[in-house]
Amino acid sequence: MHSAPPKQNALIGWRILALAYDFFPALALWMLASLAFTLGYTIAGHAPRQNIAPFSPLQWLLWLACWLLTGAYAVLSWYRGGRTLGMRPWRLRVVDATGGDARLPALLRRYAVGTLSLLAAGLGFWWAWFDRDRLTWHDRASGTRMVREAKRAKT
Repeated sequence: MHSAPPKQNALIGWRILALAYDFFPALALWMLASLAFTLGYTIAGHAPRQNIAPFSPLQWLLWLACWLLTGAYAVLSWYRGGRTLGMRPWRLRVVDATGGDARLPALLRRYAVGTLSLLAAGLGFWWAWFDRDRLTWHDRASGTRMVREAKRAKT
C-alpha cells in the first residue's frame, strides 16, 4: 500500500497561467451578458446602434452582472471539483487548509478577496512570493489554498 504524494502549494507562475487561461471562459460569459443587455436596451426602445452610455447605471449593472457571472463560474467550478477549466492543464486544485474539499462560504470569500487582489494591481497574488507558506491574500482570507497535484503515472 502506498500513499499519495503530498500536494505542494501552487507557485505564482502556475496561478497566473491558470488565470490567463480562465480569461477566455470568462470573456465568453461577458459577451453573453453584453448581448442580453444590448438586446434588452434595444427592445426598451433605444436605437439599434446606440450604445449604453459609459458610466451610466445600466453600464454599472452590466459590470456587476459580469462580475457575478465570473464568480459563479469560478466558485461553482471550485465547489464541484476544486478546479476551473484554466486550472486543469496545470493540475491545480483549490482545497481547504487540511487538503479536503473547500466549503462554499470559503470559496465565496476567496472570490471576493481575489477580486480585490486583482484590483490592487495583482498585489494579493504577488504577496505569495513573500509569504512564508506561499499563500496569496485570498488563500489566507478564505482558509483555502491552491495546490499542484503530482502527475499521474501512466498505466
